[in-house]
Amino acid sequence: MARQIAIVEDEAVIRANYAEAMEQQGFQVSGYASRPEALAAFQAQLPDLVVIDVGLGDEPEGGFDLCRELRARSASLPIVFLTARDSDLDSISGLRLGADDYLGKAVSIPHLMARIAALFRRMEALQAPAEPESVLTYGSVTVETERMRVLWHGEEISLTVTEFWMVHSLVRRPGHVKSRDQLMDDAQVVVDSHTVTSHMKRIRRKFQAVAPDFDAIESVHGIGYRWHP
Repeated sequence: MARQIAIVEDEAVIRANYAEAMEQQGFQVSGYASRPEALAAFQAQLPDLVVIDVGLGDEPEGGFDLCRELRARSASLPIVFLTARDSDLDSISGLRLGADDYLGKAVSIPHLMARIAALFRRMEALQAPAEPESVLTYGSVTVETERMRVLWHGEEISLTVTEFWMVHSLVRRPGHVKSRDQLMDDAQVVVDSHTVTSHMKRIRRKFQAVAPDFDAIESVHGIGYRWHP
């Protein structure tokens, strides 16, 4: 069955262009011009991936609001911002709200398709057969690879797909420093170093919401991160 992608973009021509490109890749695509229209459509069932613009009609930050609402409904739904608002501040804001990727509209169609394909490859881990390393336990943390869950002292930490694979990468090799490039490879995402930093800050905050004294993720200046041995 074809994957379902929703595009939330207020400019009809742009929405139609992206939809056509995605349909040519075999995806089923639905387009929406506003946040309320998209939310109404998502009441019955969420799509497999959502592409969102930041400015939606008379809501200059409607895309951010939509991302927040979607993330509240699903921790694992892949969310990609595709927008002309490509400043560092906007990018960081989108990622802090839980988006898996943040792209400027100058990105090429092949590059966009590659990023979407990478997100779907990671989601396929949900249906993959169990492997010998399907459950990792180290100290207080447990990582359930097959179910894409992370537990701290038995309490689940609500992570996005990108965040899950970054934590998985660190916990697999506790004490080993992972560079930002290695974390990107393990999460199958291509972003800049500032974006990786934003993801790691958000991951720390999520652990600290459960355990205020959490300090297991250590920054190694100029190199990357490691799970404290």
